[in-house]
Amino acid sequence: MNNLTLLEKRKKSTIARITRNGKLFKTIIHAIQEKKGERIVSLDLKKIPEAVTDFFIICEAGNPIQLKAIGDFVEEEVKKKCGESPYKHEGRQGEQWILIDYVNVVVHIMLPEPRKFYKLEEMWSDASVIEH
Repeated sequence: MNNLTLLEKRKKSTIARITRNGKLFKTIIHAIQEKKGERIVSLDLKKIPEAVTDFFIICEAGNPIQLKAIGDFVEEEVKKKCGESPYKHEGRQGEQWILIDYVNVVVHIMLPEPRKFYKLEEMWSDASVIEH
């Protein structure tokens, strides 16, 4: 795949805008809850022009094993129920923060310390936040 194709795929889709009631969104939230992810929030970034996605879903894991389990389960469930694979995922080796990018939804699974340090909810404070 050439770089232009990757860039085109990464751009937010304006045709199929996602909502909190959408299948992909609900599948991700449910998968996190199934693996006992904590402090789950979603940030609606659609009204922020600089945002490269429609939603962030952020949660916490208690330890690196749970972090990996949540990340793996999110990908498995989304593939099984929605037929989608992530555009990209990062952080599996670092065992502190896993990012799963579905283009219009980006999932952040974090240990407590990185979450406190990076403060994504504060960085995107213009977004509406819902706790799940």
